[in-house]
Amino acid sequence: MSSENGFQRLIERIDSYRSELIELQRELVATPALGPENGGEGEYKKSEFLEGYLVKLGLKVEVYNAPDERVPDKVRPNLVVKYPGEDGSKTVWVLAHMDVVPPGEYELWDTNPFEMVEKDGKLYGRGTEDNHQGLVASILALRSFADEKVNPRHNVGLVLVSDEEAGSKYGLDYLLKHHPELFKKEDLILVPDFGKPDGKSIEIAEKSILWLKFKTIGKQCHASTPYKGRNAFKAASHLIVKLDQLHQKFDGTNELFDPSKSTFEPTKKEANVPNINSIPGEDVFYLDSRILPEYDVAEVEKTIHGYVKEVENEFGVRIEVTDEQRSVAAPPTSKDSPVVKALMKAIKEVYEVEPEIIGIGGGTVAAFFRRAGLSAAVYSKLDEVAHQPNEYCHIDNVIGDAKVFAHVMLFGEED
Repeated sequence: MSSENGFQRLIERIDSYRSELIELQRELVATPALGPENGGEGEYKKSEFLEGYLVKLGLKVEVYNAPDERVPDKVRPNLVVKYPGEDGSKTVWVLAHMDVVPPGEYELWDTNPFEMVEKDGKLYGRGTEDNHQGLVASILALRSFADEKVNPRHNVGLVLVSDEEAGSKYGLDYLLKHHPELFKKEDLILVPDFGKPDGKSIEIAEKSILWLKFKTIGKQCHASTPYKGRNAFKAASHLIVKLDQLHQKFDGTNELFDPSKSTFEPTKKEANVPNINSIPGEDVFYLDSRILPEYDVAEVEKTIHGYVKEVENEFGVRIEVTDEQRSVAAPPTSKDSPVVKALMKAIKEVYEVEPEIIGIGGGTVAAFFRRAGLSAAVYSKLDEVAHQPNEYCHIDNVIGDAKVFAHVMLFGEED
C-alpha cells in the first residue's frame, strides 16, 4: 500500500470522528484542570479521564508524575503515549497541555464556561481552543493510525503535560530534567499551542520576556502641602515616561516577528492611597517587555536600572525593582529543520495554503525544547480566542489540524 493511499484512508477516518470529537471536547471542558496558582486542584482528574480514554483505544500510556504538595493528589501528572513505526530511530511527537486558565468574570460569558456548547460549527467553553483543540486533534490523528492499521514511517508519540499555564515546572520542564531520555535530537516535535485563522503560520522563534515590578517609596503627606512629602506616584509616572526611551535605545527590527520590534509596555497598576487628598508614599506598577533575541536581556535591565537611578535622584525616592518573570529567548528552530519542512508539506496538502515562518512575542513550551537543543515547531489553525470570555474552537479546524498532524506522522520529513 502506498503512503498516499494510506493518507487518504487516514483522512476519511478522521472525517468520521466528528461526533466523537464533540463528545471528547464536552468531557474535557466539564473536567477543568486549574493549577493551584489559579485556585484549582491540578490536572489529576482530567489526566485520569484521558488515560482511560487512550487505553480504550488500545494505546499504551505511561504516566510521569511530578510531585506537588499543594494539590490534593500530591502529583501533577504527565501522560506519554508511543505508537511504533517502521523505523524506530526517531519519533514524531505532538505535545499539548491539559491545564486551562480560570474563566475570569462569569458575567462576560454567554454560556457556562465549564459546560461545552455547540453552535454554528463552533464549540464554546473554557479550554476548547487552549489547548483542547491541539490535544483532541493529536489524539484523533494517532487514533486514525490504530483504527486503519496504517504504519507510520517513524514512531509517533503524544505528550499531554500539566502546568503549562503557570510556567511548566511540573510539566515539560519536569520531563526534560528528570526524563530526558524520552526525546532525541533526531525527533520531530510539534506543539499545537499557537496559530492564526488562515492556518498559514508556523512559529519557530520567540522573543525574550522580561516582567518587572517597580515599587516606588516616597513619603505620604497631605495633598495641600506636597512639599512635606515625596510623591511616589509622580516619581513613578516620570519613570514610566522615561522607560519609553527603551524603544529608541533597542530599536532594531526582525521581520520574522509581528511586531517586528521589541516592546516595552507599562501594564498593571496597583492602588495607592484610597483618598484624593493624600500624596501617595508608595506606588507600584509593572512593565511587560518582549525583547528581540538579538538583544541581551542583561543589557536591557542595566539600562532600566540607569533610568531608575535618575528618577530616584530627581525626586528623592527609593525604587525597588523585582523580576516577576525573566525568560531569555531560546535559540530559534531552523527554517530548514525536518519538523518545519514536514509541517509545510502537510499544511499545503490539507489546507491548500502557502505556509509562512514567523516568530512571536508570547511564550510557548517549545522554548523548553529549544533550550535543550531539540527542534520544535508550533502550529495550529486558531481564531486566537484563548483566555477570552466565550472561548471557542471551530470543529472544522480540529479535524483539519488532525489531518495535518497525521500527515506529519505518516510522512515525516521525507522528500
